[in-house]
Amino acid sequence: MVNLSTSVRPVENYSLPKLRQGWKFAALALGRRLPVASVTEQQIEGPGGAIALRIFKPAKSDQPRPAFVWFFGGGFIIGDLDTADGICRSIALAADCIVIAVRYRLAPEHDLSASREDALAALNWVAAHGAQLGIDTSRLAIGGDSAGGNLSAVLAQETFRRGGPDLCLQVLVYPATELAEKFPSYAENAHRRALLTDHAVQWIEQTLAASFSTLNLLDPWYSPRRSRNLRGLAPAVIVTAGFDPIRDDGLDYAARLRNAGVPVHLLHYKGQFHGFLNFDSINGAGRDALQRIGEALKEAFERKPAADRTIEIADRSPRRRSRLRATAGEVATSTLSAWVATERWSHTLLQLLSPKAASACRLLLKPWFIPTVLIRSKAIAGLDLLAARQTYPTEKTCTVKH
Repeated sequence: MVNLSTSVRPVENYSLPKLRQGWKFAALALGRRLPVASVTEQQIEGPGGAIALRIFKPAKSDQPRPAFVWFFGGGFIIGDLDTADGICRSIALAADCIVIAVRYRLAPEHDLSASREDALAALNWVAAHGAQLGIDTSRLAIGGDSAGGNLSAVLAQETFRRGGPDLCLQVLVYPATELAEKFPSYAENAHRRALLTDHAVQWIEQTLAASFSTLNLLDPWYSPRRSRNLRGLAPAVIVTAGFDPIRDDGLDYAARLRNAGVPVHLLHYKGQFHGFLNFDSINGAGRDALQRIGEALKEAFERKPAADRTIEIADRSPRRRSRLRATAGEVATSTLSAWVATERWSHTLLQLLSPKAASACRLLLKPWFIPTVLIRSKAIAGLDLLAARQTYPTEKTCTVKH
């Protein structure tokens, strides 16, 4: 597990603009941005003004491709198309599909209802006009992380209630399915030094307080786990993290969907934290999760039977445990993480300040980077071994490496 605690400062130490800028910078710096055939942006009409879409195409093709609509996380307050960029690129390549990231209205500038109104409008637009983007609109899926997972769960329910668009899959990554109450995982994990802490949750709630006071958070439109009938919904992939304060939101919703007869492919990363997909340049579990999501989407688009299983993924433990080995492993992981992070932070900052200078600098230094990149890649490969265990419906053990 990659430990980011040393670089995390309480959110209340930042103004909202700086917090938004900081999260954007972190996501760009520490997430992979794999090359795809094209990345374009388009504005569509929404209920509260224009909605921006960022469209990722994995390769050039004359044949229509299925599409995956993605909603970024950030507590309904922060997050943007840039914070979703790396995730969308990875999934587009892994699933061989078009991925569309949606910029929805954020709080506190807008009521919490605005986010779901924009999300629904964007999905309906893709279903109605996707053909002009090369999309096979008979094969659509939706997904999102954290707040985006909340929106995706809400949309899966709402589109089923309205009779369309039909969805092949819903992907809910550490989703916030309950906005009115807290689960036991909140008390268990809220005081860990990670991205989502007790202070962070309190700050989010205070920022949303004006909106919350006028809304019925028991309504499934806001807390999708409150729906009394989940039967008939699209199959789900749900990703949860062991050290996440809202871990139990996802686990509870997975159980509710299964009880309603909805197939759920649950991926539980025992040693991970809320937001780990955004750090896949230094986090092997993030790469593993993105690859598994892509594979699940590909199977769904091919109309294969939906998986209904639970996979627990953790760092592979050595056969002989020792304090010295554990300490050495932590030092190696921290050193490699710092190595990658320093290089990527520097390049990302330069890219934001001057794209031309960043390109020139990378071109000039590329011959010097090649040996170190090869050494680093080989070292990271040795640390990136994960153990996956299927715990539902039957127990199986395997080793995976992405």
